[in-house]
Amino acid sequence: MANTFQLEIIATDRVFFRGECEHLVITAIDGLLGIMAGHEPLVTVLPTGELKYMTDGKWQYAAISEGFIQVMPDKAVILADSCELPEEIDVKRAEQARERAEELMKQKQSIMEYYQTQAALNRAMNRLKVSQKHFK
Repeated sequence: MANTFQLEIIATDRVFFRGECEHLVITAIDGLLGIMAGHEPLVTVLPTGELKYMTDGKWQYAAISEGFIQVMPDKAVILADSCELPEEIDVKRAEQARERAEELMKQKQSIMEYYQTQAALNRAMNRLKVSQKHFK
C-alpha cells in the first residue's frame, strides 16, 4: 500500500480512528487542506469543521471541533476536542445547543462570554450540517 499513510484522529474522549488512509481533506485555519501520502511536513490549527478521509476507496465523513494536525510524509495525527460520525450526532441535542447559543447571542455578554457563545454556536451548526449532509 505505497499510496497510503497512517492516520490517527484522537478526540479528547476517544481514539476516533487509527489506520491506513488514502486521502484526507480537512478544513484548516486558512481553507481546505488535502493530504495524501508523501505530503510535506506541516503543523496547523484546525477550526470547527468537517473532515473526510478515504479508506479502501470509500469516503468517511465526520464533524470535528477545534484542534491541531501534524502531517509527516507517512503519517498524519489530528488532535481535536471532539470528532463524531454523522450517525453519532444527536440532532435534537445539537438543535437545542444551537437555540441556546442563538438566545445567548442576543443578550449582553462580556467579550469572553461572547467568544465562548460564538464557539458553541459554531459547533452546533457544524454538527447539524454534517449530520444532515451525510446521514441518510
